[in-house]
Amino acid sequence: MTRGRSAIIKSAMRVWGTIALALSLAACGMIDGRSDNTRPQPRQQSTERLPSPSTTLSQCLSGLDRAGVRYRRLPDREFSGGCHARDTVQLLQVGVPTRNLGAMTCPLADRYGRWVRDVLQPAAQRNFGEQVTRVDAIGTYSCRRINGSGRLSEHGKANAIDIRAFAFADGRTVTVEDGWNGDSRERAFLRDLHAGACRTFEIVLGPDANADHRDHFHFDMGDRGPYCR
Repeated sequence: MTRGRSAIIKSAMRVWGTIALALSLAACGMIDGRSDNTRPQPRQQSTERLPSPSTTLSQCLSGLDRAGVRYRRLPDREFSGGCHARDTVQLLQVGVPTRNLGAMTCPLADRYGRWVRDVLQPAAQRNFGEQVTRVDAIGTYSCRRINGSGRLSEHGKANAIDIRAFAFADGRTVTVEDGWNGDSRERAFLRDLHAGACRTFEIVLGPDANADHRDHFHFDMGDRGPYCR
């Protein structure tokens, strides 16, 4: 009987000891592995997350599928300085090979595909009697500010593309820098592309915009448009 009562007392002491330890740890902020001098850190977003598409994104991706555009979904990425690449794709086939295409938002990819199909190739056929076989882009995503402004460039959101040259099957290459004021066919071709871009994208900048764009076209889907220069 004494031994039984002793066992009960020891068991009760162990339980109370466990409870006291837990209360002590909680009071010190250690119950979840943190000291009371350390603020809880927010969960960092994975840079390799491929989220379920929103309704708007799903509609955009469906539009690319219907147009026969081949693409690869890219994970959302967050960068310093407020830059990011969300709901982006990488174009694999859009009707003409395009160099230096990185992450671009789905709406930008959709508009670029339309521009290639409805503006670029018809203008090439009209002015040169043949098709463009390659587009040389400068790039899409780049974390930077607009020159002379503190505003984030649409490139910092993967929402812009810069294009500098066009190659043809006969070996001809038309560059924005040399062709904008070049021979009559090059001038007409590049102005057709510029005018068609102004009907397709939200903001279009070319050599007449400023010195920064003397050698390329800038197309983006920013919310400050429409603007064409």
